[in-house]
Amino acid sequence: MKNLLLTLIALAVTSAHSYSQDCSKYYPLKEGSRLEYTNYDKKDKPDGTVTYEVISSENTSDGTTALMQMSLRDQDGEEVMQSEYEIRCKDDIVQIDFKSLMNQQMMEQFKEMEVELSGTDIELPNNLSVGQSLDDADLNMKMSMGAMNMNMNVQTINRKVEKKETVTTPAGTFDCFVIYSETKTKMMMANQTFPSRTWFAEGVGMIKQESYNKKGNTIGKMELTAYSK
Repeated sequence: MKNLLLTLIALAVTSAHSYSQDCSKYYPLKEGSRLEYTNYDKKDKPDGTVTYEVISSENTSDGTTALMQMSLRDQDGEEVMQSEYEIRCKDDIVQIDFKSLMNQQMMEQFKEMEVELSGTDIELPNNLSVGQSLDDADLNMKMSMGAMNMNMNVQTINRKVEKKETVTTPAGTFDCFVIYSETKTKMMMANQTFPSRTWFAEGVGMIKQESYNKKGNTIGKMELTAYSK
């Protein structure tokens, strides 16, 4: 179960130009934007990479919609899974398709199953401030493999802009807002909640993410390794 609870939101984020830049400060809206993250296990050892790329972007009178492609690779550099989801921006609010909550651990765990997804999109306003509360989001999964059927619900709850902090990764040093949230997972008889923190930098996007157990110990993290706009 721990592999299902490490990272909720693994989102590549970049700045954009002209109208797109005005619409979103933290999420990728410019076609061709690409970010690469390295995953680390609880012993702080590299555990593969995740790459996000904006493969298309469309501006309309209602806002901007970008199609994201996420690629998960193992420690040997071989692609394990690939998925797509949308990011929409309108009226200074960014909505991320609930499919983005299908994190890399879930993707690898269920790659042999038929998965049906539904849920509530996650939102992030452009104007963040310390102490600000953010809306919850959820992901419902119906999984089947032959005669075996399972249901799982993943909720992102208690989201709050916790503080501002400067962090350094292999990609550079960034001034960030830190967003705290909790991952509540229900699957069969199991019901577990684990906290996480995500660092966002204006003009780049997600810089780092850490997930913790109930004792506050880090059980996994991802850091921005490289990016291009």
